[in-house]
Amino acid sequence: MIATLLLVSGAVRLATGMGPAIAYAEEQMVQDEVIPVSEPAPADVSPLLAALQAREVRVADRETAIDDRLRALANAEEELTRRLVDVEAAEASLMAALALSETANDSDIARLTTVYENMKPADAAGLFEQMAPDFASGFLVRMNPQAAAAILAGLEPQTAYSISVIIAGRNANAPTE
Repeated sequence: MIATLLLVSGAVRLATGMGPAIAYAEEQMVQDEVIPVSEPAPADVSPLLAALQAREVRVADRETAIDDRLRALANAEEELTRRLVDVEAAEASLMAALALSETANDSDIARLTTVYENMKPADAAGLFEQMAPDFASGFLVRMNPQAAAAILAGLEPQTAYSISVIIAGRNANAPTE
């Protein structure tokens, strides 16, 4: 019974409802033939392509500029390295010259001190009277105490006192700790 009802219902629908649906479908097919569906027109991509090409040129220019800067930096670094080597060599040469100068100066002063020590104390005292007290004190400090004492004894008391004050105050400002 249910199957019969279903068949009757389907026949009624077919008779009443399918006619307009079939007519509508036929009408759509006719319209599709009359008005063909057009494909969308391609968008104009030339401005976009031109912008991309301009950007590619700018990027290439930047890469070239960066490469040039890197080469310049590498050259500058090489030049700085060469100059640093030159400065270090000049510094070593200067240090050697200073050491030689100090050695020569010290040997000259030592030789002159020995000369003053070997002079007669009265003759040396006459020379020391003519020297500035700070200059004379430098020689007396380097001499052996007996020769220095003999020369100081031959000096005028005021000159001997000035030299003694300079010798005594030489290390007054030196740190004690």
